Amino acid sequence: MGSELKELSENYPQFTFFFTDADTLDICDKAAINSFVSENGINYILNCAAYTAVDKAESDGELCYKINRDAVRNLGEVAAANGAKVIQVSTDYVFDGSSCRPYTEEDAICPKSVYGNSKVEGEQALMEVCADAAIVRTAWLYSAYGNNFVKTMIRLGNERESLGVIFDQVGTPTYAADLALAMMKMVVFAEENGFVPGIFHFSNEGVCSWYDFAKKIHRLAAVNCKVNPIETSDYPTPAARPQYSVLNKKKIKTTFGLTIPHWEESLSDCIAKMY
Repeated sequence: MGSELKELSENYPQFTFFFTDADTLDICDKAAINSFVSENGINYILNCAAYTAVDKAESDGELCYKINRDAVRNLGEVAAANGAKVIQVSTDYVFDGSSCRPYTEEDAICPKSVYGNSKVEGEQALMEVCADAAIVRTAWLYSAYGNNFVKTMIRLGNERESLGVIFDQVGTPTYAADLALAMMKMVVFAEENGFVPGIFHFSNEGVCSWYDFAKKIHRLAAVNCKVNPIETSDYPTPAARPQYSVLNKKKIKTTFGLTIPHWEESLSDCIAKMY
């Protein structure tokens, strides 16, 4: 996400951007954040940092909560003290996946994993301490940058003759470049109309299973590998995944006037960029 925002920032010369990572700014250090924000006159904090190793989090809860909850609270408290706004990225894992219709922002949260609960507590901590905070829940995030499902499927598809991919978990892939653009449109909207706090859902349009997603990745990347559909029970993991995590995006589209591409269109753009 951070890399996508950095690339996108060239299209917004009206803003001065500051990009940091763990080596340049430890968001677990509240005093360091406060110094950075106050010294640089930061008006908006777009937090792309997160502990996202979902299975590892089950046995590494302390660090997971430190990054996904405590650091987010730090950002919120510093923002509130300095008159800044926060846009925080959250996740579909706040839901248990038992729905049969796309989740709205008003639906009850019920995380089934340490990771999901840490993100819930991060949301709650942020909104407790910062009135000017917007939370954007997303799902199945991928990019030309970093490690993600798209890159893994291409790598494994080139290494193996066949793969088993889960077909009974349904959601929507999200191209990080599209999410980055949505976040910047929220900032531009705030500059022109005032900041809109609250929780919003964002993913690409459409619905698919991980199996469908993998098949499309291989087709677009010209990978010759047989993909076999398997059930969740055939591939046990330490952390439970939502069986259904399609997000209703009506609120973010109507509030900020967004048009969101279909997941297949965005996947094609990402893979074309990679090659």
